[in-house]
Amino acid sequence: MKRHLVRRGGLLAAVVASIALAGAAPASAAPGDGSAYGVNVNVTLLGQPAVHVGPLAAANTNGPTESTAVSANVPGVLTTGVIKTSAVRDDNSGAVTAKASVADVGLPLLKAAAGDVGVKAVEAVCTATQEGVKGSSTLVGANLGNLGKVDATPAANTELKVQVGPLHVATLILNEQIKNKDGSLTVNALHLKLLGGDALGALGSGDVILSSATCGPAAPPMPLASGAGMWVGFGVLAAVAVPVGIRFTRRRSAA
Repeated sequence: MKRHLVRRGGLLAAVVASIALAGAAPASAAPGDGSAYGVNVNVTLLGQPAVHVGPLAAANTNGPTESTAVSANVPGVLTTGVIKTSAVRDDNSGAVTAKASVADVGLPLLKAAAGDVGVKAVEAVCTATQEGVKGSSTLVGANLGNLGKVDATPAANTELKVQVGPLHVATLILNEQIKNKDGSLTVNALHLKLLGGDALGALGSGDVILSSATCGPAAPPMPLASGAGMWVGFGVLAAVAVPVGIRFTRRRSAA
């Protein structure tokens, strides 16, 4: 009597399962990321040292997902009330929502050029779903002095020139939307860009950003119940169900 060990069945199932796993692997298995912050100041005012403040009240989908600051005060540049941010991800769908809001904004930096400039609330929102990435900004109770009136929900990348006499000294961008190379979107509700120069009336150089939210692209996990995920499941089950080795006995009759 001879015994033979046959392992081909189990090996074949394992190979089938591994091929299914390799073919079904998504390009990016991790869900999308999101982040937000309330205030970021990086300016050099004319004849003064550089000022760097922020990002304040930063939030991220990887934690902390929420953040709050009581206020921000940058003398001669910016004053605010409460700052709130959040960045959350739905692991079932991969959807991402990032938000940032700043209350009671004042921009004394612009007083000489535009008069009293302030906004009761500035909010940026960015959302990423399987349909795409989109963003919006809201300005509640905006008083932009002699820069003019704006809608509460300004169009993307609305630009207002800040001038001292004939000199263009800064640009105020409302609902700034920046499409990043990785497919994500950054929404800055309010971005003040100082254009530099040493001419009389120049304010300085640098940036003041209020309420910034970045998100996307969404990338949900692959569902097991349908599509490629279902075939991966079948392949794994086949590998488990088929024994690694099957023994059989062959009897040879006496001559």
